[in-house]
Amino acid sequence: MLVVDGLRKGFGSGTNRLEVLNGVNMKLELGELVALMGPSGCGKSTLLNIIGGLLPAESGTITLKDKVYGQKSPSNVVDIRREYVGWIFQDFHLLEHLTAIDNVAMALELSGMVSKDAEDAARKALIKVGLEDRMEHIPDQLSGGQQQRVAIARAIAGNRPLLLADEPTGNLDIASGKEVLQLFKDLCHDETNPISILMVTHDPDLASNADRMLLLTDGVTKASDIRSAWGLDDEDGGEEE
Repeated sequence: MLVVDGLRKGFGSGTNRLEVLNGVNMKLELGELVALMGPSGCGKSTLLNIIGGLLPAESGTITLKDKVYGQKSPSNVVDIRREYVGWIFQDFHLLEHLTAIDNVAMALELSGMVSKDAEDAARKALIKVGLEDRMEHIPDQLSGGQQQRVAIARAIAGNRPLLLADEPTGNLDIASGKEVLQLFKDLCHDETNPISILMVTHDPDLASNADRMLLLTDGVTKASDIRSAWGLDDEDGGEEE
């Protein structure tokens, strides 16, 4: 469903040049929840931004369903952001004066959907994330976990096949974080309309409960398990998956 091939990206020039991605290759299958780990500053957010069409790579390609991009400027991949990729962030980015349903519907209207269809789609998405009884509540009336569920509903309401989650539980307590992870798994494994999720996280519990883990280090990704991601294998002779 998603294929990343030879992605390279650096910043600066000359002696100040910093190579961040050095030929990233990775794949996501439809219905797969993949955790992406790595040390701070290793390029995880840069990789997500390129996949999400917010930043161009210097070389390499991305194939997302029937779309091929990677080196195109953000202005040339508006359709990727509008129709193919939903975003979840550590901060919920909800408009404080709007209800849950209006927060979701407004995002759809901005993408070109007519108001009635946007409201119907927003309602279905909020039901899917378990907020059918909170649709008319503004963010201040919702817990942190519920606000993140509104953000997830906003991301999936347009039936986008790929969701990019950047530290999605960073502002949540442990219980709410587990609920969000379970929701992610439910969305990926939905038999009628499965999506794929690439989740950046520093939380080892979250990562170990994903379908698969990738470790981004030295500018490339490799298959990993939780022990090798934390550098524990060298101590006891363990091996990567």
